[in-house]
Amino acid sequence: MSLAVRLLGTSASRPTVERNVASIALVREGETLLFDCGEGTQRQMMRYGVSFAFGDLFFTHFHADHGIGLIALIRTMALQGRTEPLRLWGPRGATRMLKRAEDFGMDRLTFSLDIAELEPGQRVERADYAIVSFAVDHRGARALGYVLEEQERKGRFNPELARELGVPEGPLWGQIHRGRAVTLDDGRVIEPSVLVGAPRPGRRVVITGDTRPCAATIEAARGADLLVHEATFGLEEADRAVETGHSTAHEAGIVARDAGVDALLLTHFSARYSRDATELGKEARECFGGTVYVGRDGMEVEVPYRA
Repeated sequence: MSLAVRLLGTSASRPTVERNVASIALVREGETLLFDCGEGTQRQMMRYGVSFAFGDLFFTHFHADHGIGLIALIRTMALQGRTEPLRLWGPRGATRMLKRAEDFGMDRLTFSLDIAELEPGQRVERADYAIVSFAVDHRGARALGYVLEEQERKGRFNPELARELGVPEGPLWGQIHRGRAVTLDDGRVIEPSVLVGAPRPGRRVVITGDTRPCAATIEAARGADLLVHEATFGLEEADRAVETGHSTAHEAGIVARDAGVDALLLTHFSARYSRDATELGKEARECFGGTVYVGRDGMEVEVPYRA
């Protein structure tokens, strides 16, 4: 089952020639989830082939560079004739903020906006995964990060051993793999534990939004497959990062290291790094030995299953 992160905007605060402002698409087996919606997000979706037929948009917080694109996005959807509801999720205060977008010239809105406010630790449950919110630390704003957390997968079925034991291929294999003991024609009972290995973990992707490095992110990201962490500044602007409630790339690397994640994807760069953020990747690698991706608009990062 495919799972990929597509960066639609990697700039902080304002767009540049090379980078748009914040938005991330998470595409899981054809289902798209959108996180934040900065100015021009709908054009970035067109440019990078992200479907408009998605149902959920999660906001990390409501600073303009993360939300002002909603007005244009829903207007575009209405002009396309959308009728399905769009679910909008965000931290406390989301209803008041998002109603403003709905009221801004939406005289021809063809679908409903269903708004829900989330507290840290709340889960949005789906059939085989959940989106879990957690608190982050961003300059006094009500701000959340999000974890996509898949359910455990069944253990591996051992077909060679099943044949050796004389279990006929077909429905009995399926029953055993679903955790049911089966009785063979000769009276033997085959327990699932004989042929099915231990459950395997699902994948976990963590998206921080804007934040200072914080313990809550480390805890939420512990053992994750991919951590998408803001890296607004380099080390030379460490004081500025503290002042504005952001992180340096070095600090993002420390969070990734302490959380024990497999890979780190840096995004949300100050305009001073608009053309080349390579140095920020080097700073993150100084303290994190896993894979480090330096984000750019349109970049897609696949999240594979662990072996």
